[in-house]
Amino acid sequence: MWMNKSITEIHSALVKKKVTPIELVEECISLSEKDKCNCFEACCFDQARKQAKEIKEIKEEEILKGIPFFAKDNFSTLGVETTASSNILNGYIPIFDASVITKLKNAGMILMGKTTMDELAMGGNGTTSHKGVSTNPYDHKRIIGGSSCGSAGVVSTGIVPFALGSDTGDSVRKPASHAGLVGFKPTWGRVSRYGLLSFATSLDTVSYFTRNVLDASYILSYISGYDNKDMSSSTRKKEKYQDYVLKKKTFKKIGYFKEVYNSITNKQIKEAFDNLLSSLKGKGYIVSEYDYPKELLYALYPTYMIISCAEANSNNACLDGIKYGPGVENATSWVEYMTKARTKGFSELIKRRFVIGSFSLLSQNQEEMFTRAQKARRLIVNELNKFFDEHDYLLLPAAYSLPPKISELDTKWSSKPDFLDNILTLGNFGGNPSITLPLTFINNMPLGVNVTGRIFEDGYVFSLASEIEKITKLSNLVKE
Repeated sequence: MWMNKSITEIHSALVKKKVTPIELVEECISLSEKDKCNCFEACCFDQARKQAKEIKEIKEEEILKGIPFFAKDNFSTLGVETTASSNILNGYIPIFDASVITKLKNAGMILMGKTTMDELAMGGNGTTSHKGVSTNPYDHKRIIGGSSCGSAGVVSTGIVPFALGSDTGDSVRKPASHAGLVGFKPTWGRVSRYGLLSFATSLDTVSYFTRNVLDASYILSYISGYDNKDMSSSTRKKEKYQDYVLKKKTFKKIGYFKEVYNSITNKQIKEAFDNLLSSLKGKGYIVSEYDYPKELLYALYPTYMIISCAEANSNNACLDGIKYGPGVENATSWVEYMTKARTKGFSELIKRRFVIGSFSLLSQNQEEMFTRAQKARRLIVNELNKFFDEHDYLLLPAAYSLPPKISELDTKWSSKPDFLDNILTLGNFGGNPSITLPLTFINNMPLGVNVTGRIFEDGYVFSLASEIEKITKLSNLVKE
């Protein structure tokens, strides 16, 4: 078995010819066929076999060459169906690759297929794909989290050592906590979003799963950089992010939010977090609490919902059933055609979010809803920047309870949302680099810790995460 090992371990074996790319591909295919978590949307195994057979030699510096991977189904993939797990896009086959897919292919990685996700990346449970619920390999009665549920599943179960996802609120970092993985969200603009089907443009970030921090740092070194196809991509010089891990480049000031810490009710989570803080202090880190305003914490959820739904409503206006997706019969006008297509093509959750987005963008509502949410976002980010004036890292548990059982999920929206469940949206509001990695196990279920840093200090975030990984000794976890 090779696919349950890390990228660096597989690479070493490839260089030494202990295994070949085609053997890795065949192993990946065999494992994929045994999937029990409902991870897959579309596969391109024949294409993968052809690419693997063409690879004859792998050099020491070609870290990613010959290694299979999967991509979330909201990345455009040439010749491979891309639906974003929505009926509205059934049958859509792109004629181009997303920029990040191109970069990974150029590095020699082998695309195996597409993974399930919450429809159009909306939803945090992994339950709204048009192909059904994606389950947690540690307990199939529980969610794995979303929206990047399938990508989390294929890495957690050892099918591949790396999978692409996208993160709009916590869509990679929360599933990483539930699945015992490393889930990394880079600085917004560090990685091109060209070819990523947009949910909320100002929040979306190309993100991904690995099973250890070093692998995550190597991936960013390959996929980061300016892209003239994405005007929001940064022109900042690329870095060798693995050097921050290998050479232990780090800052020393760690902070956590007093209000969040005091709101943790699970004693085991609080104990694990306390033990981590003590260990970090023992390694010379300066750890202190910060009094982040409670009213801004409570503003996280409504601010996120208004902004994301408004942007989603605009971004998905093109999904009208005309250009792609299943057609509609017996429509007497284009208005009726679009109405029937969207009614048939979208789930109830998507329709609800579009209604919220449309309502908040109405001219009579913009000032009270959308503009007000944008002002709240500015206040939230300003306060976060004040925190980073005094601290180098924000350290918090990535989840505050075990993933809920699927049978116990409540589709009703809470009138009093708990900011603990939405704390990771801070990284999206500010565009900050943020990583989740395993912290502990409770009742045989993994639970993660999250590190967030200043914008464009992605390398330093990797560095602290690597230190934490050494403390917890929880890396390269696979649930077979």
